[in-house]
Amino acid sequence: MRRRLVISYLLLMVLVLVGLESPLAITLASRETERVRADRLADATRFASLAGPALRGGAPGPIEAELRSYGELYGIGAAVVDRDRDIVVGSALWPAADTSTVLDTALSGQQVSHPESVWPWSAGPVVVAVPINDVGEVLGAVVIVTPADEIRRAVVAWWLLLALAGLLFVLACVLTAFGLAGWVLRPVTELDAVTHEIAEGDRGARVQHRLGPPELRRLAASFNHMADVVSDVMDRQRAFVAHASHQLRNPLTALRLRVEELGPSLTDPDGRAEHRLALEETDRLALVLDALLTLARAEREENERVTVDAAAVAASRVAAWAPLARHRSVELRLETSDAPVYARTVPTAVDQALDALIDNAVKFSGAGASVTVTVARHDDGVALEVRDTGPGMTERQLDQATERFWRAPDAQNVDGAGLGLTIVAVLVDASDGRLTMRAGKPRGLVAGLWFPAPPPDAVAEPADGDAVVDLRPTLAR
Repeated sequence: MRRRLVISYLLLMVLVLVGLESPLAITLASRETERVRADRLADATRFASLAGPALRGGAPGPIEAELRSYGELYGIGAAVVDRDRDIVVGSALWPAADTSTVLDTALSGQQVSHPESVWPWSAGPVVVAVPINDVGEVLGAVVIVTPADEIRRAVVAWWLLLALAGLLFVLACVLTAFGLAGWVLRPVTELDAVTHEIAEGDRGARVQHRLGPPELRRLAASFNHMADVVSDVMDRQRAFVAHASHQLRNPLTALRLRVEELGPSLTDPDGRAEHRLALEETDRLALVLDALLTLARAEREENERVTVDAAAVAASRVAAWAPLARHRSVELRLETSDAPVYARTVPTAVDQALDALIDNAVKFSGAGASVTVTVARHDDGVALEVRDTGPGMTERQLDQATERFWRAPDAQNVDGAGLGLTIVAVLVDASDGRLTMRAGKPRGLVAGLWFPAPPPDAVAEPADGDAVVDLRPTLAR
């Protein structure tokens, strides 16, 4: 944008410069030509006053000596021509130039010169002719032919001086245009950079509102106010979700205890069935509250990054979910190397993401299926995959899977809050990673995670808590 703005400024300035210098260049060329022409006309007029005796009596008289001295002194050819266009007296430097046009005008009684202006690309001389009059009768004419080399050199010198002045002006305009464009666009550039920072998760980034024109300063101030309002709204929303979820746990626990105490007093089979369903609903509500708390923590701004051994974390999570997998007749296995595979993430991102993905895979694959967790280095980072052989999802379902509270149509009666994959997406995004989901072949689902690797000088053995602590929230698809 700065380049386009500078080009527009420069184009306008160049047009103004051309519009001012072109008439000046033409005027300078005409002035140099007019100066020489005036001198030659004055000389020709003087020669015409001396040439009368030579034309009337046939004797050269003093005009011959004048023309000879004139040619020797100035190097200019001159001649006296009668009415028959014959040269009566001429200097030794008289050229063989075509003077018929100017002679026609001079013999008609008018002074004439040619050309009107001498240009650098002109090749001919400057020719002036003055009639010789005697009591109103034209006896002949004096013709002076002046080489135009000196005039052309003077015109070229003036034009070069104009070009140099114009070049200096253009350079000054370029510097001024860059400075002006930088001053105008600096708030826009900073606004663009701050917008990207906020989009990347730095909600504390703000624009300096004392730069640039007043209109852009007002825009920067309005943007900062908007960012403050949006950040405050998001903080309030997350705080409300966290507080509401936390505050609802105590009455929910008390409600469950009261419902549970009603069990022994129920003797009717239908009442016992309803009692069991009521307990299951309270458990499901507790599960939703836990997931909301986890989501609120995951969405909170986190600038801290930790280095974890993704292979060790995956091994611990597979070991933790192995009993549930055996209970549901699902084969759960891990494929990774024995060497550490380090990743740079927000705290517990790998743990919670694997918990959610393994829980979904074991829950929805069905008896007899297999779930494979792989860890490998890939694309300057760490790639983790949870692959199952269950029923999988359609393309439309894959597009909706990370939406909050979304449940597949055939999974409405399966335990879960519909927040598991949402939490995974938030954690992965906060870690500058990627979450991908695709259909497996020939069937099943492949959920992929990618986290950036730490810088080489930042790799250190992770703390035991980072790799092996069992933080198994009960997350659902």
